[in-house]
Amino acid sequence: MKIDWSTIELRDFAALVSEKLRQGGVETILVGGACVSIYTRNRYQSHDIDLVTSATVKSVVPLLSELGFHRKKTRHFSREGCPYFVDFVAPPAALGSEPVIDRNVIKTRLGQIVMLTATDSVKDRLAAYYHWKDPQSFEQAVLIAETNEINLEEVERWSRAEGQEERYLVFFKRLGKHYRTGVTGNKRASTA
Repeated sequence: MKIDWSTIELRDFAALVSEKLRQGGVETILVGGACVSIYTRNRYQSHDIDLVTSATVKSVVPLLSELGFHRKKTRHFSREGCPYFVDFVAPPAALGSEPVIDRNVIKTRLGQIVMLTATDSVKDRLAAYYHWKDPQSFEQAVLIAETNEINLEEVERWSRAEGQEERYLVFFKRLGKHYRTGVTGNKRASTA
């Protein structure tokens, strides 16, 4: 299959890279902004894919070079003519102080993507909001929750464990109108 790297969609890009690595024996999980792009159908657009793996960078170099990617920095890979780059995040995959347990596997025509669940993607974005006061990450968490079924009770439990109950309430109140109309499709979450 011929790939037009200049016009490839992010979801296809993530699938192609993830599948190439998986076939080479490198297991990964997609985290970060690319998850937001996929879950929001590009209402937010990431320009990279962040992959967590326990494999060494040395072991991924030959696999990515087969796709035309070259190492630019310690963990960053890019390809001429491609609008996206690959970044490897140090393991383990975690959401604040908790490890990632659940995974979502999406099968595409170019391969499968192992990624954060929509609920965990909300927690990932809220972690950046909670700990670094990043307003863009807050907006990304809201976008995911508005367009996907998430477990708000789990997000609330995790937020409390992170010591961020007050900031969680800001998030919950922001979702209020969407939550009450059933857009998120969630069970009732308490605000106490």
